Amino acid sequence: MMMMMIRPSTTMFRLGTAAAARSSQLLSSSSSSPPQGHRNFASKVSALSLTSKKRKGNKITMVTAYDFPSSVHVARAGMDIILVGDSVGMVELGYDTTQPMTMDAMIHHAASVRRGVDFVEKTSATNPTTTNGNERIPLLVGDMPLGSYEYRDTDVALRNAYRFIKEAGMDAVKIEGGSARRAHTAHQIVESGVAVMGHIGLLPQAISVTGGFRAVGRTATRARQLVDEALRLQDAGIFALVLECMPPNVAREVTECLEIPTIGIGAGNQTSGQVLVFHDMLGMLSHPHHEAFMPKFCKKYASVGHSIQEGLQDFRKDVEGGQFPSEEYTPYAMKEDEKKLFDNLLEKDADDRHRRHDEAADRYVKADEYEKLNLYGPK
Repeated sequence: MMMMMIRPSTTMFRLGTAAAARSSQLLSSSSSSPPQGHRNFASKVSALSLTSKKRKGNKITMVTAYDFPSSVHVARAGMDIILVGDSVGMVELGYDTTQPMTMDAMIHHAASVRRGVDFVEKTSATNPTTTNGNERIPLLVGDMPLGSYEYRDTDVALRNAYRFIKEAGMDAVKIEGGSARRAHTAHQIVESGVAVMGHIGLLPQAISVTGGFRAVGRTATRARQLVDEALRLQDAGIFALVLECMPPNVAREVTECLEIPTIGIGAGNQTSGQVLVFHDMLGMLSHPHHEAFMPKFCKKYASVGHSIQEGLQDFRKDVEGGQFPSEEYTPYAMKEDEKKLFDNLLEKDADDRHRRHDEAADRYVKADEYEKLNLYGPK
């Protein structure tokens, strides 16, 4: 009841969406933006169009992707948003948490994603069948990593946000947390012309404080705090809010209190949209004999990992059995007269080449014997 009586302030939201528009203008006009593509803003998903989708009751789709090939697939599928998440540290780089990710690493991955989307935009202009009729160009959001925006000096956060826009070609950035200080940081970034997506609930970057990846908002007090955090961030000017790992009734109340859209992950189906990680939803790490860890909230839409394993094993067998490459996959051939000329050239120094071959073979045999005898002690 108390939650339902809360009426969100939209003054700062209007300011935020205006700033988001300025951010897009900054990207298109900046002389230092990536030269790979020219955005067709008529079909570009924007902060304003996402809010319009929420008001019309249309769900928003977001996928977390980290590189050129995955972003090509996501863009061709017609998603609204691609998030270049700092979860790349865990999913692609093998870290235990997202904390080791740096700005340079995030810029590297974000720029690759931007090039993938540009590629789809270019190819779809000449061959519309590549996107299956999906004309939208996804909004690109760069995830600000731990240590890039938390300082009291908000100029640090602003400099790093500008890097995502100018160096990586992102349209917006995402920051974690809903405290008053975090809202102040978001406001400063928005005021300076960069659109911001918020993130509350489970905060992966704060794992040192929380002690692990835990669901949030399962007590009435904490759930009420999440509502306050959401409203605070909306007043700061963010254009959308990620709700991670919270009870569905809490996510529903947060969504109903806001004018801006919410994107859920492990938060039920009453949010304005949903996000999953590319690798998780496609079963990239699945294997015929075991399954890698998968979050409980992730639905697997494919088992690509099975096909990957089968393909790799078939390749190994074909190579070891001498079946690959066959003539079908050996397309480069010499003309007969060039073959004869080549044979003649080889004849001229055949003795010298045989001598050098025998010397090299002798050296390698001796090296191999040293290893077999373990002359340098046990391994």
